[in-house]
Amino acid sequence: MPGPDLPERANQTTAEQPWPVRVLSMKIADYVDKMSGLWVEGQVVQLNRRPGAGLAFLTLRDPDVDMSLTVTLPSQALDRMPAPLSSGARVVVQARPTFWTKRGTLQLEGRQLRAVGVGELLARLEHLKTVMRSEGLFDASRKRPLPFLPRRVGLVCGRASQAEHDVVQNALRRWPATQFEIRQVAVQGANAVAEVSAAVRELDAHREVDVIVVARGGGSVEDLLPFSNEALVRCVADCLTPVVSAIGHHEDTPLLDHVADWRASTPTDAGKRVVPDLAEQQEVVAVARRRIERALLQYVERERRGLSAIRSRPVLAQPVTLVDQRRTELGALLDRVTRRIEAGIHRDQARLDGLAGRLRALSPLGTLERGYAVVQHRDGSVVLERDDVEPEELLRVRVATGDFGVRVLG
Repeated sequence: MPGPDLPERANQTTAEQPWPVRVLSMKIADYVDKMSGLWVEGQVVQLNRRPGAGLAFLTLRDPDVDMSLTVTLPSQALDRMPAPLSSGARVVVQARPTFWTKRGTLQLEGRQLRAVGVGELLARLEHLKTVMRSEGLFDASRKRPLPFLPRRVGLVCGRASQAEHDVVQNALRRWPATQFEIRQVAVQGANAVAEVSAAVRELDAHREVDVIVVARGGGSVEDLLPFSNEALVRCVADCLTPVVSAIGHHEDTPLLDHVADWRASTPTDAGKRVVPDLAEQQEVVAVARRRIERALLQYVERERRGLSAIRSRPVLAQPVTLVDQRRTELGALLDRVTRRIEAGIHRDQARLDGLAGRLRALSPLGTLERGYAVVQHRDGSVVLERDDVEPEELLRVRVATGDFGVRVLG
């Protein structure tokens, strides 16, 4: 405990009056000792026995995040297990937290150890499935179509695994130019969730990766548990890139299958699904070309027949026929016009001759032609009476053929 000159509480310490390390360590130990015993669940990462001391040391890791604690427990607790405990096993431990003041470390003093049974794990997965389904993570409307021909296929798989071989070889067999972006990670055990999630996020951020395949071969329920982990499943649900789940065999259905955009029954099936078959596509192109050729030939033949039908018409078989017909019609019209014009001229000429005869009969000239004459004074006025003339006056006499002058005598 603090001496008479040391602060009693942590918030009373200052730079001038700090706690020594031993005081802080003892304070933490006192606080931890007040905690009651508890049951904690985790995944066994490392297990060591010390027969001489009768103790066993194991590292218990959280299944979802990278956090762990050291547990010490009597060797008899391990001996009472129905089956030998191995790394990666899911267990619950009854323990009490303790703080080692000399090393400043926190650990758990275990008393009992129980394995989490497969039935209990499956029940938990069923509950998690129900929760995620209620959130809409399994809805078909969220599923995105896979690209027809991805630029690059992202592949998350185990190191030197058969699953990698099956995906790559089957994809290359169908489309030899397929390019891969492969991330080899742990696909079972304590590190599987963290490594697979990190690989999926990395490939999702890759600009050229158009589809991601998460593949792993078959295994026991415990081996496939990482692919039903909530953190991993939500990581895949958040991806912007379409994801193909190829975990285990056809009968294996981890939660990743439900949230992925496409569920492949096996890694081999995934390799066949992510790329098209080159031979099939070549046949499709060949069939399309044949259909286009047939359509073009039919179109040309149809147009040729139509052109032949048009050319066989009289107007095109003997083009001058139309010209001759129009020439005949034009000649007939011209004759009609000419006759009408000539008839009009003759009719007007006769009418004009009649008017001219009447005019001549009524004109002074006609009178003169009958032997009459017109006598005029020098100013042009007509002499009408004898008394109008003066002796020796010079008069003008107009006859039918001309005029002449006369002088009045006496």
